[in-house]
Amino acid sequence: MRVLYYHQHFSTPEGSTGTRSYEMSRRLLARGHQVTMVCGSYKGGRTGLSGPFAKGMRRGQVDGIEVIELALDYANAHSFTRRLATFLRFAARGAAIALREPYDLVFATSTPLTAGIPGILARALRAKPMVFEVRDLWPELPRAMGVITNPVVLTLMSGLEWLSYHAARHVIALSPGMAAGVARRGIAPDRITTVSNGCDTALFDAVEERWRPEGVAAEEFMAVYSGTFGLANGLEAVLAAAAELKRRQRPDIKLVLIGDGMRRAALAAEVARQQLDNVVLLAPVAKTRLAGLLKAADLGLQILANVPAFYDGTSPNKFFDYLACGLPVLINYPGWLATFVTERRLGFAVPPGDAAGFATALISAADDRADSRQRGQAARRLAEAEFSRDALANRWVSVLEQAWNEGRS
Repeated sequence: MRVLYYHQHFSTPEGSTGTRSYEMSRRLLARGHQVTMVCGSYKGGRTGLSGPFAKGMRRGQVDGIEVIELALDYANAHSFTRRLATFLRFAARGAAIALREPYDLVFATSTPLTAGIPGILARALRAKPMVFEVRDLWPELPRAMGVITNPVVLTLMSGLEWLSYHAARHVIALSPGMAAGVARRGIAPDRITTVSNGCDTALFDAVEERWRPEGVAAEEFMAVYSGTFGLANGLEAVLAAAAELKRRQRPDIKLVLIGDGMRRAALAAEVARQQLDNVVLLAPVAKTRLAGLLKAADLGLQILANVPAFYDGTSPNKFFDYLACGLPVLINYPGWLATFVTERRLGFAVPPGDAAGFATALISAADDRADSRQRGQAARRLAEAEFSRDALANRWVSVLEQAWNEGRS
């Protein structure tokens, strides 16, 4: 089977963003299939290609994957208008590729939602099957956040969402809440499979050098957040907890935030304004380098803005990295991941907006290191038992094979 794979933000482990598409492509190759990856130039990503662009595109083999990288820069810090324009340009150029490339099946993963457009056209014009993967429920999430309020835009996005689901032979969702959202749009349960993000335990087991940033001593308790500094991430909650820790005179607890995004400058200004010397801001690093930081950490921070649509509708890479690394997790919102944290004793769940409770949880973790280690060990056991990347990838590949075989029978 030849798979034409659309992921605008594709990255190898040399980038500082998620590597799900890279890992899934490698599993397809291992099962004897071929993969052509169509992507853009994401700021946090590394496609593995380094040659010059010709007519806005470069192409080459990366670890057995045929990669087509379009010269379309994207960063979370870009304005909404600029990001939307980039999404539409990627969809248009991706559609042109779908009309000329040889392939048997299109696989498209959001975000953005516009990634499904080439697959819709491939089905309509070339009778090729598509599998669509939902990483976020659009337009539900941006509407809930108030990021998009224009009724015309919301209607168009809702229509594209419906069309992407119904044009697909099968839909893959990354969380139970996403699967429920797909079902609400009229997709039969037997056409929806939940395959969450997974735990790359081998990546963390291979760490040779653990490291801590300057300003964090070996004996201090280090809690780490790794990911985007955007509106959805609600990192102001971390700064509020840091201020509470200062008030309680706990300088031995350091909060390390590593990443980039549109809120980075504002967060840095607030750290300086409040003189939060217990907060360390770091620029993004490659996933392989990040593994060394997480292995040296004492706790992982799973933080989001208090938006009810997030509770069961997200499947963050960072959460599964923390599990794989054997870190206890502090989560500041309810939902399916918080249920794991509380029922399996993986860490601490605190209510949204509760800076005092956030700080108390950190103090409890720092004061009882033995208990924290036990919670981290439970996290690692869960990673191996239920979120193994290999097991989840095998399920994912089987969905694509089934979709392909249905069209051949």
